[in-house]
Amino acid sequence: MKRRSLELAVLSDIHLGTYGCRADEVLQYLRSIKPKKLILNGDIVDGWQFKKKYWPVSHTKVLKEVFNLASKGTKVYYLPGNHDEVFRRFVGYKLGNIKVENKVVLDLDGKLAWFFHGDVFDVTMQHSRWLTRLGSESYDFLIWLNHGVNKLMDVLGKEKKSFSKQIKNGVKSAVKYINQFEDMCADIAIEKKYDYVVCGHIHQPEIREIVKLKGSVVYLNSGDWIENLTALEYNKEKWSIYTYDSSDYTSDPIEEPKDAKAMFEEMLLEFKLDTIIS
Repeated sequence: MKRRSLELAVLSDIHLGTYGCRADEVLQYLRSIKPKKLILNGDIVDGWQFKKKYWPVSHTKVLKEVFNLASKGTKVYYLPGNHDEVFRRFVGYKLGNIKVENKVVLDLDGKLAWFFHGDVFDVTMQHSRWLTRLGSESYDFLIWLNHGVNKLMDVLGKEKKSFSKQIKNGVKSAVKYINQFEDMCADIAIEKKYDYVVCGHIHQPEIREIVKLKGSVVYLNSGDWIENLTALEYNKEKWSIYTYDSSDYTSDPIEEPKDAKAMFEEMLLEFKLDTIIS
């Protein structure tokens, strides 16, 4: 399968290490693109779930493909989120074309784009971490249950369902929270005079202009790879939301370059993940 050339691709909330992670789909997507820049905007690896020691081979392949892209010239920015906040102690760390940062500002055809995960604007994250953990455990159980049900749906030849997505879309408080999050990000971006503000965290893919009294900004969210299977793409001065579709792909194997393998093994040792990922 020929890779699509892109100026920039943004993925967030992959949650490697959890039952709900759609690693096979992520891998297919990464193997279909050739971006000049790749931003991994938080919650890529789910550090909260490592104790469960759930780490299929497909999850390792996703990380290796990131290193594959980096070894071929893609500049990769890893911006940790709340679930992979352990990597924030490595901010400034660089390995080849891969760099760990808290936030990134890029000039995209003369317009400034501000990238960060978004958990810093989450009130529950800042003041009630125990409540956030409790909510996360409930969410993880729902995803685990959904995972089992969707396996059955596959066998029966029926369309997969997302319980958590249906609940979020139907609960007024969840919709209100999403709107508040988007408005807060927009307010600060306008104050800082950015043209784009790009987040993850809330698992809600979006591209829309937000207009305030002090100005306007284009708010973007890359969504996630549990419920929505989405990414943001920037190419030829235009943003778009990519939504995964299995019919777009073939199963052509891709050989992993030796330098990508060496970079990956070095990363495992540096971040002390070699005892978790085998």
